Amino acid sequence: MGKVIKERGDYKRLIRKATLNDVSFIQKLVNSYAEKGEMLPRSIGDICDNIRDFFIYEDNGEVIGCCALHVTWVDLAEIRSLAVTEEYQGKGIGTVLLNACIDDALKLAIKKVFALTYKPEFFEKKGFQRIDKSQLPHKVWVACVNCIKFPDCDEVAVIRQIAELDKKNSTNNENSVIDSFFDVSNGVFRR
Repeated sequence: MGKVIKERGDYKRLIRKATLNDVSFIQKLVNSYAEKGEMLPRSIGDICDNIRDFFIYEDNGEVIGCCALHVTWVDLAEIRSLAVTEEYQGKGIGTVLLNACIDDALKLAIKKVFALTYKPEFFEKKGFQRIDKSQLPHKVWVACVNCIKFPDCDEVAVIRQIAELDKKNSTNNENSVIDSFFDVSNGVFRR
């Protein structure tokens, strides 16, 4: 069902792929940050269309975070909708969700991941670098035409090369990047 991150007695942390049962949670969480201007909103239809992109983080059965990996090109994918409930921020959950997406990208032989975010500092701590949005392929901008902020996007573009991580963090390796659970994490991001 998912990967158990840490287990102590009956207490369990789990990261798993999202199901349609998670759609309302994802929308509520992402849109709560969108109302504060920290993310872009997501519709139920958009989340349903992309449900296979999402990972969910559970803490003892309670769903508390989400993140999506959306393939945009042969060697490029976007990290989207990275959000953790406020009371759980700063505990490494954002990092675990991001790492799950990076693991997924490596399995798909993707070489680079990028994000459009209002929290670039979070991503920079994880090895991403700021770039000008114009450096991203035109295919990325197809979704932007329907954005409420188009054509005046104020998100910051960040990118990270991950292909060289493939040998170190192979999916056959017991120590995948998800296992780096205790990295410091905060912040919220949505694209």
